[in-house]
Amino acid sequence: MSTRTLRRHALAIFRAALAAADPAAAVARHLERMNLERFDRVFVVGSGKAGASMAQAAERVLGRRIAAGFINVKYGHTAPLRRIELNECGHPVPDAAGVAGAERIAALAASASRDDLVLCLISGGASALLPAPAPPITLEEKQAVTRLLLACGATIHEINCVRKHISRIKGGQLARLAAPATVESLLLSDVIGDDLDVIGSGPTAPDASTFGRAAGIFEKYGIAARVPETVRDRIAAGVRGEIPETPKPGDPLFRRVRNTVVGSNRLALDAAARRARVLGYRTLVLASGIQGETREIARMHAAIAREIASSGQPARPPACIITGGETTVTLRGDGLGGRNQEFVLAAAIDIAGLPGTVVFSAGTDGSDGPTDAAGAIADGATLARGSEARQFLDANDSYHYFEALGDLVKTGPTNTNVMDVRIMLVA
Repeated sequence: MSTRTLRRHALAIFRAALAAADPAAAVARHLERMNLERFDRVFVVGSGKAGASMAQAAERVLGRRIAAGFINVKYGHTAPLRRIELNECGHPVPDAAGVAGAERIAALAASASRDDLVLCLISGGASALLPAPAPPITLEEKQAVTRLLLACGATIHEINCVRKHISRIKGGQLARLAAPATVESLLLSDVIGDDLDVIGSGPTAPDASTFGRAAGIFEKYGIAARVPETVRDRIAAGVRGEIPETPKPGDPLFRRVRNTVVGSNRLALDAAARRARVLGYRTLVLASGIQGETREIARMHAAIAREIASSGQPARPPACIITGGETTVTLRGDGLGGRNQEFVLAAAIDIAGLPGTVVFSAGTDGSDGPTDAAGAIADGATLARGSEARQFLDANDSYHYFEALGDLVKTGPTNTNVMDVRIMLVA
């Protein structure tokens, strides 16, 4: 196969993953199986990058049963709706629009009575898009904490642990506001392991994390001294038991609450694998839970590509290796990029000169870091076409490297989010 064919196939395989991650279809399937006759009113709340398409599905199935609805979404991730209001706000760093929307969502949930249903739609990005700082913490201080955690390479589990303990709505606290109404939460998972208390920082799920763990995360990354004083004080007060913990597993609060994962990275990877096999590749889905430093994960993928080319292991060519999950980038430079673009650039350096090989990585939400690209694509000849790849990588400037080559993957907002999809093809 030519390199052009391999590149075309990588895009087709990724599109199959996106189709399987369609949140609207997943939400509709679930709601159509529910007995809704027993509820007086239905309130729809939520947040996330896929909020618009999830809300569209809710409107199609529930129609006039919806008494009111309000969902926070990322800027640009919208869709036409009639009964549910969408509020565009900041991601990955929360902004004032997100705070205002979170207040509306909290008020709507609190207005529900015992005979009502609160339908909560949560998808990737929900944590940043649902900011409700616990006083006296300000939005600016919460933004500072988010930036610190993103820059130091903290995992999404760690970031969300901190978020839950400086919030009035995360970590099961939205369910507390909605009680005694019935709460049905439909979750599109963007976290490894599909942990209910981590997806969107678990606004309606029992929270297994603690103030003590949040304090430990600051110490682990050596950022405690740079965390705003109000945040430090709140976490310390929680450790001392002066502030109540988030509601834990076994709390009677959750007897009328159900959380269901309706879409995940694994489902997307399985669909991608089916498409790759149709295209003629011997295909392996290695893992849906890969995490760690982006550059190290890229080197591992590149080593597998070289092994396939030289020995036919773990699959004989034409081979397709698929992985998912979310890696982390430790910022060392001041360039522009995201974890998917950085992954592809690091892998391109290690497969340089290897013929018949393509590496692809993209976020299923259509965005990668603070850029307009979902990811990037490269092959064994990429370094011969672009100069100073190592310097661009050291500066965390993968976006401008691939932009010059025309190798950025741009999908626009996909209205879904089930983490990343990485594809390696060896002809």
